[in-house]
Amino acid sequence: MNHCLKRLRIVLQCNLLYYLIVLFIIIYISLFVVTYKVKHVYDFNNKVFNIRINNYEVDGNKLKINTNNLVCFYYFNTLNEKIEFINDYSLGDTIMVYGTLKIPNNNTIPNTFNYKKYLYYNDIEYILIIKNFYKIKDNKNIFYNIKNNIYKRINNINHNEYIYAYILGNTSYIDNNIYNRYKENGITHLFAVSALHITMFSNIIFTILRKFKINYNTSFIIVFLLLFFYSFIVDFSPSVLRAFIFFSLNKIFKILNIKTNKTNILILTIFIILLINPKNIYNNGFILSIVISLFIIIYKTYNKLSLFKINIISFLSSLPIIINNYYEFNLLSIFNNMIFIPFISSIVFPFSIIAFIIPKLSFILKILTNILEIISSVCSNVLTINIIIRKLNIIEIIIYYLLLILFIKKDKKYIYILLLLIIIIYINPIQNDSVIFFDVNQGDSSLIIVDKQSILVDTGGIIKKEVEEWEKHSIENNIYTSLITYFKSIGLRNLDYLIISHGDYDHMGEAINLVNNFIVEKVIFNCGPYNDLEKELIKVLNKKKILYYSCVKELNVDNNKLHFLQTKEYDNENDNSNVIYTELNGYKFMFMGDASINTEKEILDKYNLPNIDILKVGHHGSKTSSGKEFINEINPKYVIISVGKNNRYGHPNKEVLDNLKKSKKYRTDEDGSIMFKIINNNLKMETYSP
Repeated sequence: MNHCLKRLRIVLQCNLLYYLIVLFIIIYISLFVVTYKVKHVYDFNNKVFNIRINNYEVDGNKLKINTNNLVCFYYFNTLNEKIEFINDYSLGDTIMVYGTLKIPNNNTIPNTFNYKKYLYYNDIEYILIIKNFYKIKDNKNIFYNIKNNIYKRINNINHNEYIYAYILGNTSYIDNNIYNRYKENGITHLFAVSALHITMFSNIIFTILRKFKINYNTSFIIVFLLLFFYSFIVDFSPSVLRAFIFFSLNKIFKILNIKTNKTNILILTIFIILLINPKNIYNNGFILSIVISLFIIIYKTYNKLSLFKINIISFLSSLPIIINNYYEFNLLSIFNNMIFIPFISSIVFPFSIIAFIIPKLSFILKILTNILEIISSVCSNVLTINIIIRKLNIIEIIIYYLLLILFIKKDKKYIYILLLLIIIIYINPIQNDSVIFFDVNQGDSSLIIVDKQSILVDTGGIIKKEVEEWEKHSIENNIYTSLITYFKSIGLRNLDYLIISHGDYDHMGEAINLVNNFIVEKVIFNCGPYNDLEKELIKVLNKKKILYYSCVKELNVDNNKLHFLQTKEYDNENDNSNVIYTELNGYKFMFMGDASINTEKEILDKYNLPNIDILKVGHHGSKTSSGKEFINEINPKYVIISVGKNNRYGHPNKEVLDNLKKSKKYRTDEDGSIMFKIINNNLKMETYSP
């Protein structure tokens, strides 16, 4: 036994072993990414499913159930039905479900949240829209019973939103506005169960066990089992699993007197977690915890640690990951963390545990969290300098981390080169001359970038009753949020112009949200009187002192011009639509809004417009637009039809498609967003399919 232990000690103390493990991880993950295929284990023709409730959330009238390979959604019809579910159903129960299977969609606006990938990374391949269900088997599993009792206990505690966060790692119960302020302050990591909480939890247990004079090895076994069970309670989330395994390996190495550095233990931790589930490599929480832990360990090897230094290293090491997920960061989050880390880790977190054990003391937790929220609100107004920065490419990320390592290990002067790199990236956004036609469901929105000027034509706007229930969970419903996310991802910090083709909701429904949440310099309306929706927007523009114009004929954008072809007033919004013609590096674009055949005839009488390169088809392909005479005259090479999937209007119309048969057709319902880039005077096209 001693001989085997000695050999094990020699092996685990050899640095070469960990280099080989790193190499294995790279090869293993590369092969996984290349070879993995979705395992369709369900029949799409089937309407009846037996599923076990592994996890569930109730948000308003919406029920979300996670089970093997599925995420299920159901909408309660009455409050009594909701109460009945909460009282009668538990984790581990088996239910029979009547519903429809859907494969989730990819994001169709580039660089935005990809719901399909998010589910995939969480081992979920399908969406199940539930129409009806009932219980067929009660839970008999002792572990689920314990888990159910914990859930019930938390449910019965007043002011339990932070207990959910710190005990179960579930932040969904914290008010969205409050949580968004935490995001602005750059402190949301403090509300996820992490190494900090695992360490504090284990230290508390070790201290209690020492009071009872239990030896170290026995204490470790008890703590290990408790942490393992806790990991089960939080569904073995990757960040908790990382903290649990890293903590356990550290203690095991100490017990066995295996002397190696913390970096090697972290490598071994990563190896074990990826063997358990290679998809964890895609989990942002896991990646952040690994990267931050690695750089803190490296820094600790060469320098003395303090809270301020830990915050700086955490900020610098996490920056590329934060940028590539949010495309902005709070420059003052280092100082915010100096304020919040001691308060949360030493006061709020421990009191969350106390309130869980002694529910009558939850009022104290409420007082503390009220203080926390007030401080957060003040900091979000005072200590917030948000820097928008475009998505980083892999070369930039590698260079960044090499410079950070050199800064830590070699010379502090490398921090200036690191800062210079960030500044260069900041002042060099990805803004080739381009036009992107966004998929905004049954609506219109297009972004023109020319000579580093940005022009958004329409904002889209989904009428909620027109969106299928399942689509609510497969796309970002907040169109303006998706548009702003895309703007930030290419380093776009303001819109020079917002052009409203006309006042219909599907073309300008998100305009007020956009103006309230992004910098817009000027707004241009169409000809004709303002309708109610346009008047509401004008109120906001006046309040924000944003200039606006109507019925313009030309818009000069440096060396380019946008020509507004429709300046005659009609008695309806559609015919009054702005019709825009422009040439970008010799390529001809036309944007038709919802203009009808009447407007098309007027344009043909006034202008000579042969051989249009890209036409944004009028009125979503309705039969009221895209007349045969007009299409034959302008002879478009590419046509874009902005249309919602399975829309109730039957767009695009078959007759219109026949009129466009000579053109290469792209539809946002089938092709997602469609982008045309002009690089070195060559036109390149990309689509972002669902």
